[in-house]
Amino acid sequence: MARYQAALQLWGAGSCHQGLSGPSPKDPGSTVLNSGPAGAPSVSHMDVQGYKTVRWKVWLCHLGAVCSVGLLLVLFNWRPRLGVLAKCTSCPIPMADTLLLRDSHGQQFVIEVQTEETEQGSIDHARGELEEDEWRDDVHLHEEQKTLLRYYVFEGMRYVWMPRKGAFCKVSILNEGWTCADLHCLQRGLTRLDQSSRRQIFGDNIIDVPVKSCLRLLVEEVLNPFYMFQVFSIILWMSDKYYYYAVCIFIISFISITQSTTLRSMAQLMVNVTVRRASGEEELVSSVELVPGDCVIVPSEGLLMPCDAALLAGECMVNESMLTGESVPVMKTPLPDNKERYSPEAQRRHTLFCGTQVIQAKGGHSSGNGAVVVVTRTGFFTAKGDLVSSILYPQPVNFRFYQDAMKFLIFLGCVATLGTIYSIVMLYRSNTTWPELVIRSLDIVTIVVPPALPAALTTGTLYAQRRLKKRGVFCISPPRINVCGKISLFCFDKTGTLTEEGLDVWGVKCVSGTRFDELIPDPRLLPPGPMVMALASCHSVALLGDQAIGDPLELKMIESTGWELEEVTNETGVISEFGSYRILMVMRPPAAEFQPTGIFISQPVAIVRRFPFSSTLQRMSVVTVGPGGDSPHIFLKGAPEMVASHCLQESVPPQFSNTLNEFVSEGFRVLALAYKEMDAQTDLRSITRAEVEKDLLFLGLLVMKNQVKPESAEVIGDLRRAQIRPVMVTGDNILTALNVAQSCRMLLPHEQVIFVHASPPGANSMASLQFQQRDGRDATINTQETMDILEQGLYQNSLKYHLAINGKSFAALCDHFPEYLPKVLMRGTIYARMSPDQKTELIRGLQKLNYRVGMCGDGANDCGALRAADVGVSLSEAEASVASPFTSKSDNISCVPLLIREGRCSLVTSFSLFKYMALYSLIQFASVLILYTVKTNLSDLQFLFFDLAMVTVLAIVMGRGGPSDELHPRRPPASLLALPVLSSLVLHTILLILSQVAALLITTSQEWYIPLNSTEPGSHNLPNMEDTSVFAVSGLQYIIMSIVVAKGYPYKKPLFHNVVFVLVLLVQFGVMIWLVLFPETFLHKLLQLYEITDMSYKLLLVAIAALNFFICCLLEALIDKCAPDCLRILRGNRSSKKQYKRLDALLAETPSWPPLDQLIYPPQCSVIGVS
Repeated sequence: MARYQAALQLWGAGSCHQGLSGPSPKDPGSTVLNSGPAGAPSVSHMDVQGYKTVRWKVWLCHLGAVCSVGLLLVLFNWRPRLGVLAKCTSCPIPMADTLLLRDSHGQQFVIEVQTEETEQGSIDHARGELEEDEWRDDVHLHEEQKTLLRYYVFEGMRYVWMPRKGAFCKVSILNEGWTCADLHCLQRGLTRLDQSSRRQIFGDNIIDVPVKSCLRLLVEEVLNPFYMFQVFSIILWMSDKYYYYAVCIFIISFISITQSTTLRSMAQLMVNVTVRRASGEEELVSSVELVPGDCVIVPSEGLLMPCDAALLAGECMVNESMLTGESVPVMKTPLPDNKERYSPEAQRRHTLFCGTQVIQAKGGHSSGNGAVVVVTRTGFFTAKGDLVSSILYPQPVNFRFYQDAMKFLIFLGCVATLGTIYSIVMLYRSNTTWPELVIRSLDIVTIVVPPALPAALTTGTLYAQRRLKKRGVFCISPPRINVCGKISLFCFDKTGTLTEEGLDVWGVKCVSGTRFDELIPDPRLLPPGPMVMALASCHSVALLGDQAIGDPLELKMIESTGWELEEVTNETGVISEFGSYRILMVMRPPAAEFQPTGIFISQPVAIVRRFPFSSTLQRMSVVTVGPGGDSPHIFLKGAPEMVASHCLQESVPPQFSNTLNEFVSEGFRVLALAYKEMDAQTDLRSITRAEVEKDLLFLGLLVMKNQVKPESAEVIGDLRRAQIRPVMVTGDNILTALNVAQSCRMLLPHEQVIFVHASPPGANSMASLQFQQRDGRDATINTQETMDILEQGLYQNSLKYHLAINGKSFAALCDHFPEYLPKVLMRGTIYARMSPDQKTELIRGLQKLNYRVGMCGDGANDCGALRAADVGVSLSEAEASVASPFTSKSDNISCVPLLIREGRCSLVTSFSLFKYMALYSLIQFASVLILYTVKTNLSDLQFLFFDLAMVTVLAIVMGRGGPSDELHPRRPPASLLALPVLSSLVLHTILLILSQVAALLITTSQEWYIPLNSTEPGSHNLPNMEDTSVFAVSGLQYIIMSIVVAKGYPYKKPLFHNVVFVLVLLVQFGVMIWLVLFPETFLHKLLQLYEITDMSYKLLLVAIAALNFFICCLLEALIDKCAPDCLRILRGNRSSKKQYKRLDALLAETPSWPPLDQLIYPPQCSVIGVS
């Protein structure tokens, strides 16, 4: 992942699209840019072409629009590229006033280039005094008696023209090159002229969600192809009193407006903030006026951040649950003053993100209260802007179900064409007038392609979303719910996800000389010295009132020592007891009466500097002083291997690795501590982290017990039984992860574990790869043991094996052994010591094998992986988080099987509704064509009765059925064009048509049959016997088919659990039986039904429908049972389309993989080369 990030930091990658000196013959003015939000985990490349408007072409298009009665404008709205080609001519991007953007998904956007007059010299103010590197650039000011800024806005982000790069670049590029020292220089504040100039270029600091007027929204909805079809239906059916379609459009538009307004109120954040100016004065301004480079004072009581900002002075306790899903407040510390390039992600411990809540700020302002920050990103470039952008402009979900739905609509369109041709022939032969013939022929199209079909497909998803919300699972991307139903692999973070968030201190293992002492179970029993001081002071815990807040591990560590936190209350932060240092926190030992016998600690410790924990660095450190400002100490805490690497080698006991492995293999969480004394003359205020964290003395190990959550084993067991592969991805030690995996049944006792060791090339060695069984240490396995494993059938899968790998080996594997990566991913279950970037890379690697990947985590370290996964679940108290599409308020992974069950239920419901709506249209299609054949038709109210009172109501309540209580081993199908679905539709349609034809033939064969008046066309000859017989059978067919397709076992609860649906069925069945069997009533007259007195005939019609129902149910059961076997026979030995299934079959047939205990070198290397 690091190599990808390094590439992205180059100019032009992810921020600009290059302008060409002239259009190329093939694709003039085209280029590529990244349009994704700043800091987005994925790169979205866009092809951009430049065009210049030609006035005479524009007038010609206006003329064409008038002549075509607006149809040309509708075409341009559907196909923006055609509109641009018709009105413009291609040109180089520097000369363009119109841009055509096309993303990787094929979506096209037309963007107008805007110009704005700016003040002379504003570019220098916008650039500031910091841009001395020659690669830094500024906004191009095209001077023609005026100074103009050329830019465009796409998805809320502003792109400005920069001639030196020959590109439109994100405006954020102007501050992307800032170093940490540059930001510290901005503490003095901007002048008002600087601020005004920057605001012209960067724009307002506001996340503006556009809310369109009712008229504009209605026009845009109507111009949508689907709504154009609805408008066509409305116009066609006005005579049939089908006003409810217009009402539907109004309701949909109203809901859209409401959602946009709600999102706008959520997104917009306007507060008053205190800004420091270059003159030294401080003024209160609206957050809308903030620009990158502004120096803002955060008050001591906190602030809801309106922008992204770097913390320069003081400390802040921040709630980032909206951003990361992490419910534990995070301590932010000042940005180091060095030449390192500033990156909000790399320095996230020094960055306050937009939308997060600063709970407390202290130690930064001259008054002693509050903190000082410098604005780095505004508007849609901020973290909150990223969240809103992901909601406003979601990436298309690449899901086969949605693709097949559109293909089937096209198929129905073809059927409608054939029906239209047939109806034209039949109506022409019946001497129908031309206006009536056109209307009735086009009517067939609206019948075969049901306008309500797309809306019906979302019903199951909406019900699932509502059920999830009741269970505490919130979703910001509803289309992902159906994707949950196809999950084949789920990754889990360990700490706080599979295991409890809090830990219990098991004991302390101190170092004495060159060996470890016995484990001390209670840290209060530690003698006075650096170890107890390290445990008490090496943390980021803060006080909010009398409440200690911070990482649960650190809270438990402090609690175990008995020491107490003391907040610095004076304004300057200086306490005379500790000299002239500004103090962040004071740690005082317990009173003498609370200390164990024989132990007396009286001297407090004051923390003067903090270097916070980073998942990348795997450590944190503090600088402390004693009373009088004497005895300055450095304390370091972190991953044992990392701490040991920063210590003097002679201070680390020789048995360090063995001791560590003993604890972690038993599932303990182990941290190491180290320290060193500093010279009293050292300037502690300016000391760097690199100077602090070197040449330390190893103190010992803090051993903590991390209990597995009781729900974890049950959930993992459910997933394994459902053939969903569980994987653990953690930053913890590999042996600890292995123990937790065994505790939660991710690894069963009889299953073998093989460790994967990969190392990069060194000065005198080449890259190597090795697979080792058992403890994964360097001990070799003899040949006899290897043969025993082979005899046990390890490679034949009679004894299943799992691979375990750590982050360093994973990086070496990706870089030097890419050909082995897919196989390791196929069998890998434990991924330990993984950095956040590696977690993301792992998710993407699994997706390349065609897995549908889920990810469940609870912290900031998992954000990238959560967003990269097909289904990301964040365990958090927040209702919405930028971290993932799903946020669960439960503190355990029980939400995972719930999500999968709801996804499967939603997917099956969508299938059922799709089949039902398709069959509904085909039933009505058959009815109309049959009646056209005998020169009649359904009445308007009969259409309305079927469409509104029956089908619409059934479609709405059909999706209410909840998910099954258990996960079935087979996943539901996702293809609408699969053999079972298509064969079911075809066979049902044939039966439905035969039933209606049978009813008509039986009617015409009766002795009392009276032919209709053929001189009256269409519905003008109602009531008649032909129409009444077809009405009776087709009405019952709508009901019986809803029962036939509503089955959902084993993914949904049985039908009777959907009480509302059953009640609707009973009511509708009762009404239809009443209309068929009973004598003429007011409703019969209203629907224009013929009164037939022959009860035997009426019962025969009901019997036809009952036989239709029985045969359809039998067919559906046979298709469900036999279709999979038929597919397997038809497929034969063809390999699966999914890469992971092909690879799994290959590994099952390869008894020699993995090659145990063999050193493997890259293909281009050899063992001889090493020697």
